[in-house]
Amino acid sequence: MTDIEREWLTPGVSAVGAASLFSDLGHEMTTSTLPTFVTATLHSGPGALGVIEGVSDALIGVAKLAGGPLAVDPERRGRLVQGGYVGTALATGAIGLTVAIWQVAILRGVAWISRGIRSPARDAVLYSLVPASAYGRASGLERAGDNLGAVGGPLLAALLVATIGIRPTLLVATVPGFLAAVAIAIAAREAKHRLGSSKGRKVLSYNLGELRRAGLLRVLVAPAFFEFGNLAASLLILRCTVLLHTDGRSLAHATSIAVLLYAAHNLAATGTAIVAGGLIDRASPRQAMGLGAVTYLIGYAVFAVGPHQIAWLLVGFVMAGAGIGFAEPAESAAIAVLLPDELRPNGFGCLGVVQGIGALTSSAVVGLLWAHVSAEAGFFYAAAWMLAALLAAPMLTGSSESASRPV
Repeated sequence: MTDIEREWLTPGVSAVGAASLFSDLGHEMTTSTLPTFVTATLHSGPGALGVIEGVSDALIGVAKLAGGPLAVDPERRGRLVQGGYVGTALATGAIGLTVAIWQVAILRGVAWISRGIRSPARDAVLYSLVPASAYGRASGLERAGDNLGAVGGPLLAALLVATIGIRPTLLVATVPGFLAAVAIAIAAREAKHRLGSSKGRKVLSYNLGELRRAGLLRVLVAPAFFEFGNLAASLLILRCTVLLHTDGRSLAHATSIAVLLYAAHNLAATGTAIVAGGLIDRASPRQAMGLGAVTYLIGYAVFAVGPHQIAWLLVGFVMAGAGIGFAEPAESAAIAVLLPDELRPNGFGCLGVVQGIGALTSSAVVGLLWAHVSAEAGFFYAAAWMLAALLAAPMLTGSSESASRPV
């Protein structure tokens, strides 16, 4: 093993993880309080929440597709990724100033567009910092940072909502986003130093022919099925809040418990992301994807049955969190293994489109099924897609240790 393989955890790689941590800390504070804000403060329902979340997630996909060609040029990546983090922070915090549901929808969309357009650049920066044999661990670390922020976000939100209220909590969510922009600047600087005078393609192109010949379509099948069943976390929180708003519990009490259980969801995602990274490097992304689909199936089954006991709802959240922790590093690492540096941003952009279309479909359809049929029907619908993802998992590419792409 060479020195670079032993020293894959550089300050730049750690800074990418820190950026994901701080950014997710901020926007998960918003995600945790959004269901109650939308339903109790703005007097809208689960259908509106599902459509907002679904459309916003779809916009991430469109923005990732646009961000792919922009991130191909190494000189442009740093500016693109820093601007994306700042945009997410500003739009997310501004939701606290809204007085109408359409304003929430616009700001959520702007925040998620900023999130999406920075994503291919961030991933390209990350994978330019590590050898191929560490793609899984690097992806797992970045996802663990993201999910750890999602642990702190709900906990901080629960504390702030109880002390200063929902609107001020939404405004405070801006602060961690700016810390994320500082952290990603460190990573971008290291990546620029590593790449030296190497230049990317200056012409903006999706390079779809090259991506197809590299086998990208086959690799995207399992992620597509997974994302068609991957619901917005706010719907899980709302389901839990409704189930717990019984036996004399107030809405505020039920919301606080649901947010705390959501923190457990993100803690499970953090731990499993690290495990998934090692599994990907030792074996392949397909095993991690399969485990993600299985654990999500269990979690959705719990939410579909609809227990009122906190312990059972905790199981549902933990299983869903484990599903995210296993699957997300597998999706990113599979793209990194498959493609060279000059094609990776476009590959990540295509993955983002798949994720966005899936998110739009899953959250919007489940929200509408919930509103017009039943919550149970919505969660069984999502579970069916996870079963399809499990069956398609063998189509993912092989181990990152076998990748021969130069870093």
